[in-house]
Amino acid sequence: MKVLLDTSVLVSAMLPDHVHHAHSRPWLEQAKAGAFEAVVSGHSLAEVYAVLTRLPRTPRITPAEALQLIQENIAPHTMVALSAEDYVKLIEDLAHLDVVGGAVYDAVIAKAAELANVDSLLTLNVGHFQLVWPGGASRVVSPLALAPP
Repeated sequence: MKVLLDTSVLVSAMLPDHVHHAHSRPWLEQAKAGAFEAVVSGHSLAEVYAVLTRLPRTPRITPAEALQLIQENIAPHTMVALSAEDYVKLIEDLAHLDVVGGAVYDAVIAKAAELANVDSLLTLNVGHFQLVWPGGASRVVSPLALAPP
């Protein structure tokens, strides 16, 4: 089984005090154990770093700490990046779907899931991804509703 782990799942899995940590962490641990193939969008790599280093926490997560969390939890997994042609086609598709604003970033991640031909896209924002990936809407699942294999 191949599963794309969205930014929301990755961040909550790495932070023990996150409200969804208990549901997300087992997915990350099972992926590390090889229970399924984990895929991460290249966009999520940058997004995780940005989120970790800007969370309103005391003390803040330093860039070095964020890097370490990423190296330990994300780097071992398959990365999928969009090509220039993929971006152009994605924007054309989004324009036809009338998708605007921040949903575009979810669409980039969903496109990576499509390119990787994943069985599931795991996210805490199911509705957002179903909107931007209508062809893969049935593959979008939440760790709140589904336990890892």
